[in-house]
Amino acid sequence: MRVFGLFVLVILIPLLVQAQGCSDAGFCTMGAMKPDQPYNKRVELKLKTMEFSLYRGTTTLSPIIQVANLDFNFSLNSRNAIQVKVPYQWVKGTLGNTASIGDISFCYTRNLFSSDRFDVNATVGGKLPTNNSNIMIGPNALPMYYQTSLGTYDLIAGVSLINRQWLFATGIQIPFNRNGNKFDWHRWQTGNPDELPYIQEYPNSTDLHRGIDVMLRVERNFRLARFNFSAGLLPIYRITGDEITDFLGKRTSVDAKGNIAKGLAMSWILTAGYNFNVHSGVRLLVGHKIVQREFSPDGLTRELVSSLSYSYRF
Repeated sequence: MRVFGLFVLVILIPLLVQAQGCSDAGFCTMGAMKPDQPYNKRVELKLKTMEFSLYRGTTTLSPIIQVANLDFNFSLNSRNAIQVKVPYQWVKGTLGNTASIGDISFCYTRNLFSSDRFDVNATVGGKLPTNNSNIMIGPNALPMYYQTSLGTYDLIAGVSLINRQWLFATGIQIPFNRNGNKFDWHRWQTGNPDELPYIQEYPNSTDLHRGIDVMLRVERNFRLARFNFSAGLLPIYRITGDEITDFLGKRTSVDAKGNIAKGLAMSWILTAGYNFNVHSGVRLLVGHKIVQREFSPDGLTRELVSSLSYSYRF
């Protein structure tokens, strides 16, 4: 297992130079794809978990995204579990402030194989939009950076292999529809012409249809009696380009500079956790982009993310 883990890391290092961005539309924290998953064959399984987390993400422009998230996990038995995530999101930036319930995620996870050495789990689920992703300030549609929903119905699926030292997970997220966002800086109405150069830094996102994402999580865990730590890489590849309607009414995946809205995203992730007892614990997660995509109409690009969570198992 150690040799395999080192092999995967070696393969990813050359891709690092070509990475185009850092984004996560939600599936990287679902079911079998979650970071820092518990793994202890000696402790009796608790069938229900409720986790409350506070998330903060800085972007490449002014908006700062904050999320309060409720994450419910219900184990039907030792092999089957259901997860539901309900976030409340608020965004503060130069163009204004927004806040509302974010997209609701749900999934079913099944343990396919379990032994004393490792487990194999599979997940299938989806994401439901809570609005059409077109919150406005006055007459202007805000960029996707400010939206509290991605505005799409998504299918999520993935599989993982986990043991005491390593977690390997891969997954896919497929959006089914365009959202209702109408941001195009050509149409921005302002009485201050000095504001326009900043507005033009936001990618146009009119009638956005996000591309398909495929992810790989490679994580090394260090588990002690009460403390646990992990370090890993999270590459996400957008295999089909985001499509928008441009100012002339044509569908395109390319911006004015010729950048295509797809490619590899890469982040490093660190976690540190402490278990008070078998029922409760806390965890800190920090992630940082390695490079960013040049054209990201979905507004998911992040510079630095952090979250602090408390979980209660019963």
